[in-house]
Amino acid sequence: HVQLVESGGGAVQAGGSLRLSCAASTNTYCMAWFRQAPGKEREAVATRSLLGHTTYSDSVKGRFTISRDHAKATSYLQMNSLKPEDTAMYYCAADGVCSISESGYSSWGRGTQVTVS
Repeated sequence: HVQLVESGGGAVQAGGSLRLSCAASTNTYCMAWFRQAPGKEREAVATRSLLGHTTYSDSVKGRFTISRDHAKATSYLQMNSLKPEDTAMYYCAADGVCSISESGYSSWGRGTQVTVS
């Protein structure tokens, strides 16, 4: 499995921005961000392949941007215009195929908390 370490979470007011980072031990074809709010299922937020193809959930489209630095084997999630409903634990995931299903990923980080008030 690939080792993944997230950082960049925190508390922010509605309308603010945060940038999450996910440092991987090696590059994989797909890196993704998921989130899980209390009492809810984990959901895909964004995915990005090595070729640059991206997907976003409808709830974050136009506000969040996923990017990758292949030289650093790092994925970023730029989150703008944050809303209270974005409050969740955010997880980085990686695997050889991009999927919006969490079952499609074999490597996971421990998560970073984002709280929007």
